[in-house]
Amino acid sequence: MSLASQSFAEKLGPREGTEHDGVKRFKTPYLIYLGDVELTGYAKTGLGLIEWRRNLCVGQCRTPQCTIDSGLPDMSIEEAARSGVGSFVIGVAPAGGYIPENWLQDLVKAARAGLDIISGMHARLTDFPEIVEAALESGAQLFDVRTPPSNLPLGTGAKRSGKRLLTVGTDCAVGKKYTALAIEKEIQARRWNVDFRATGQTGVMIAGAGFAIDCVVADFLSGAAEMISPGAAEDHWDIIEGQGALSHPSFAGVSLGLLHGSQPDALVLCHDPTRVYNLGTERKQPFPLHGLRETIEANLLMARRVNPEARFVGMSVNTSQLTATEVPALFERFERETGLPVIDPIKDGAKVIVDRIEKEFPL
Repeated sequence: MSLASQSFAEKLGPREGTEHDGVKRFKTPYLIYLGDVELTGYAKTGLGLIEWRRNLCVGQCRTPQCTIDSGLPDMSIEEAARSGVGSFVIGVAPAGGYIPENWLQDLVKAARAGLDIISGMHARLTDFPEIVEAALESGAQLFDVRTPPSNLPLGTGAKRSGKRLLTVGTDCAVGKKYTALAIEKEIQARRWNVDFRATGQTGVMIAGAGFAIDCVVADFLSGAAEMISPGAAEDHWDIIEGQGALSHPSFAGVSLGLLHGSQPDALVLCHDPTRVYNLGTERKQPFPLHGLRETIEANLLMARRVNPEARFVGMSVNTSQLTATEVPALFERFERETGLPVIDPIKDGAKVIVDRIEKEFPL
């Protein structure tokens, strides 16, 4: 089969990804590919997927050089194909987001075996002719999570049915995804109607649908957020993973687009108390974090542009760098300062925040 006259992405056509209302859906269960990774930090995509969607992950695939063990059974690509695995998920995020050459033989083998391949890399699967040819032969689909759909609308700000909660932060990388997932888990336990709506690459893999919103052209950010969280039943909650921070000089744009497009009824503030400056600004031009009240007021001002009833229902704090004796007094201070229930989503779960939601938004 000659592909010379067309790009590989064009040759794949609609088989590059299955979409419903512009949002990609993934086949389960998953085989998690850890390649030859040696540092846990680079395996965060796969480990995060296993932590929050363990029931969807049936095995790990590793080279002999890999020193990370996720706790899943080791499984070859051939075993995965025979056992009905749906997708081969690249669970590694190396610096630069490239696909190493020594992974190609495994990716080709997976595609040839008919497994869909899901990647959150900056490098595109469709840039590798050998992977594309294998997918064309077997009918496997290639999902580049960081490629948004082509039919994104402009945001309208029009009122949508259903309820929405958005996690926002004093900075980037302060636990917005984990907070959203903890809230979703607590709401599920109460048997409410709920969906986690992912906006980042790892979140998309956890949700099994969506796209990384930070790859969307700026004019379409709010429209993309509207697409991710469409109208729903009045008792339905979408728990939307936030990105960046309104006060961050690098990432404020995506935060504002999410605030307008998500049209949140409820907001949860996420914070790392060990931070002094916005992450990534420390060396060249340090930008001090805004205070908690300042952050709350800025987010409410923007959120109420599209939903005048938007309000905060809780605060989530990353306490991983604190001692157990430091936490109670800190939480008490934050509760006094914000008037909100305060949690660490990993250690405490989200019960007190969902209690507040139940009080503020009775079913």
